[in-house]
Amino acid sequence: MKTSVLTSWWRNRLARWGALILLVLYAGMLFSDFLAPYDPYLGREDGTLLPPTAIEWRPWPHVYPTAQGPLNLETGERELVVDRTQPKPVRLFVRGYAYDWLKLTLPLPQRTERGWQVQDWVVFPGWRSDWHLFGVDPPAYLHLLGTDDQGRDQFSRLLLGSRISLSVGLVGIFITFPIGVVLGGIAGYAGGWVDALLMRLVEVLMTIPSVYLLVALAAVLPPGLTSAQRFLLIVFITSFVNWAGLARVIRGQVLSIKEQGFVQAARALGASPWGILWRHVLPQTTTYVIISATLTVPGFIVAESVLSLIGLGIEQPDASWGNMLSLATNVSIMLLHPWLVWPPAVLIILAVLGFNLLGDGLRDVLDPRQSDR
Repeated sequence: MKTSVLTSWWRNRLARWGALILLVLYAGMLFSDFLAPYDPYLGREDGTLLPPTAIEWRPWPHVYPTAQGPLNLETGERELVVDRTQPKPVRLFVRGYAYDWLKLTLPLPQRTERGWQVQDWVVFPGWRSDWHLFGVDPPAYLHLLGTDDQGRDQFSRLLLGSRISLSVGLVGIFITFPIGVVLGGIAGYAGGWVDALLMRLVEVLMTIPSVYLLVALAAVLPPGLTSAQRFLLIVFITSFVNWAGLARVIRGQVLSIKEQGFVQAARALGASPWGILWRHVLPQTTTYVIISATLTVPGFIVAESVLSLIGLGIEQPDASWGNMLSLATNVSIMLLHPWLVWPPAVLIILAVLGFNLLGDGLRDVLDPRQSDR
C-alpha cells in the first residue's frame, strides 16, 4: 500500500531528528532578541571573562551579584567576587533593551552625494519591543554562558550570531539554485550551440579557486562597509559563481528526461519548448534540487565560520559563530575560559549535522527506487 511523502518522512528517523535540530536552532534565531537577556553589543567594565552565573534554586531561583576580582599573575586566574547579601530572583517576561523584532535589511548600492555607496535597505521594519524572556534586577546579572573579554553576555551574542551563521546558507542557495537549475535546464533541453556555450562557461567558472576568490573579494571591497555588509556581498558574489556544479548535474538529468514519453507526447501536441521545459522537464528535477539544497547549506555555514575565524568574514563588534570561535586560537582562553569556545563550536556542529540528517532522510524518502513498507 502506497504511503504519502509526509508519512514516509515522519517514519524516517534521520529526517525527523534533522528537522527537530533545525527547528530549535531557527526558532532561537527568529526570537533571538526576545531570548537574549542583555544587549549583545554592550559589556560590563567589572564583568570581563566571567564564568556562567550560578543559579541558586532554594527557596526560589535566584542569583547573586558577581564581579571579577584582582588578577593572579602567577596562575592567570581571577578571583570571583560574589555578594551574597543581595539575592535577586530570576524573573520571566521582563523589560530590557529595546529592539526591532523581525527587522530585515539588505546591503544594496545606493547613489549618494559622495557617489555610489553600499547602504542597508530596510526590507521589513519589524516591530519595536523591549520584552525579554527572563532576567534579574540590577546589580545582579544572569550570564548563562558567562561573558567574553569585553564583558558582553556570551549567550546573547550566540543568539545574535545565529542570524548570520544560519541565514548565510539560505541566502546562498536562494541565489545559486535558481541560476543553476534554469541555465542547466536550458543547456540540456536546447542542446546544440546553446549547450556548448553554457557548458564552456560552466567549465570556466569551475576552474576558479573559491578560496582565492574569497580572499580577493575581501581585499577589494570598499573599506567603509560594516562586517555584515561586506560578508553578505561576498556571499552574493560567490553565489553567482557557484551555480556551475549544479547546472552541470541538472543538464545531465534534463538530457535523460527530455527523451521520455510524456515529453514526446507534449511535443507532439504542439506545446512550446519553453512550456515543456518549465511544466514537464524541470519539475522532474525537484527531488534532486531539494536534497542538494539541504546538503549545500552546511557548506555555506562552514565557509562563514572559516572566513570569520581567519578575519575575512564578520568582525567585532558584530557576532557570528565563526568569529566567536576565533577565541579558540588563544591557548589561555581554551584552558582558563572554555565556556567561550565550546558553545559556538557545538552550535556549528549541530547546524551542519541537522542539515545533513535532513538531507539524508529526504533522499531516502524521495528516492523513487525506495519501496514502501
